[in-house]
Amino acid sequence: MEASFTTYEETLEYMYSQLPMYQRVGRPAFKPDLSNSYKLMEVLGHPEKKFKSIHIAGTNGKGSTAHLLTSVFMERGLKTGLYTSPHLKDFRERITISGKKVPKAYVVQFMKQYHQSFHETGLSFFEMTVGMAFAWFAEQGVDIAVIEVGMGGRLDSTNVIMPALSIITNIGLDHTFFLGDSRAKIAGEKAGIIKKETPVIIGDSDPETKPVFSMHIKEKKCPVLYADKELIFRDARSLPEKIDIGAVYLDNTIVISSLETPLSGHYQLQNIRTALMALLFLKKDFGIHEKHIRKGFANVITNTGLQGRWQKLSDHPLTYCDTAHNADGITMVMQQLEELPKKRLHIVLGMVNDKNLSDILKLLPQKALYYFCKADIPRGLPAETLLQEAAAFHLHGAAYASVAKAYQSAVKQAREEDVVFVGGSTFTVAEVL
Repeated sequence: MEASFTTYEETLEYMYSQLPMYQRVGRPAFKPDLSNSYKLMEVLGHPEKKFKSIHIAGTNGKGSTAHLLTSVFMERGLKTGLYTSPHLKDFRERITISGKKVPKAYVVQFMKQYHQSFHETGLSFFEMTVGMAFAWFAEQGVDIAVIEVGMGGRLDSTNVIMPALSIITNIGLDHTFFLGDSRAKIAGEKAGIIKKETPVIIGDSDPETKPVFSMHIKEKKCPVLYADKELIFRDARSLPEKIDIGAVYLDNTIVISSLETPLSGHYQLQNIRTALMALLFLKKDFGIHEKHIRKGFANVITNTGLQGRWQKLSDHPLTYCDTAHNADGITMVMQQLEELPKKRLHIVLGMVNDKNLSDILKLLPQKALYYFCKADIPRGLPAETLLQEAAAFHLHGAAYASVAKAYQSAVKQAREEDVVFVGGSTFTVAEVL
């Protein structure tokens, strides 16, 4: 097939139109096994074997955990690859080395070189992106690559790597059509990233999922640490602009004190604990010292460009956004909103069409004023549908033709003493950013 692109913009359009993309179209882009990914690695000369890696799965928090680790490795002076998904504003956010996005020229060159093979293999957009990331990391000779799972773990395209460490942040109900309808079933899919004799960090020792992990860990003969059992935080405060942890204890000994990060939101405490546990485990192998952790956590946003996690957009009116899009994530965000002083809450809400709406809508406050919208992707749920579904849960407002119009209306109607929140899906947040 002849390539019909020469510029970066044309290349992106080609990728979006020719390769099935889960974020846009949903189920048709999902692949039930790793055969395509293994074929792709063979075509690319097995780049996944040419760099050390850390593999991160989990329902929530894997992106924040990945960015925290990356920032610390950068402060250590390591050439650090980071692969995450989806992107918010720029496709190249998915593939960075030490905070710098993959060059546009490389994206074009890579697609020109391999696009015919991609079509012959029937690759998805995600599989192709993983291949591009791994090829770029190998070519640039990264010291370490932090790899975030896209969905699940066992069948995720990233699961062709043999990492130095596997991390599973937590388990919640999300993507149940693909991963199962219980935490235990989903844990089984996430546990698919656990490799033989490879150490594992698990963020949350949930009694429903721990037996599942224990079975996999015993089978693979892996050392395991549960972060929430190993590390104890004292005087941890989630402030509007930062998180401040008075002291972190391991085995009744302070391992670090007065730890600060500009990440905010109560849910980040769990991600910080998981990242810290991983760093304490890896410190000897990678020469990580307290100063690297301290600076990495403090500079995580400037080093890695992390966005969309309890991010303040404006002071007048006070406006936040968050990419939380499942029941566990929404619950934590709603708790955060509840604590903000306000006269009225305005919520700009857009969701995708393959979520269990009732699980989300029942968590939202009835007293808020809603601005329902649809992100500009095929997978987006029509605003009118969302309006009608929300009414059954006594959530009232109006439907808008776009995210931008919904957001503009919310900001215009909100008074000085009100709060505006934007969320429901990554894509709704992306359009506002």
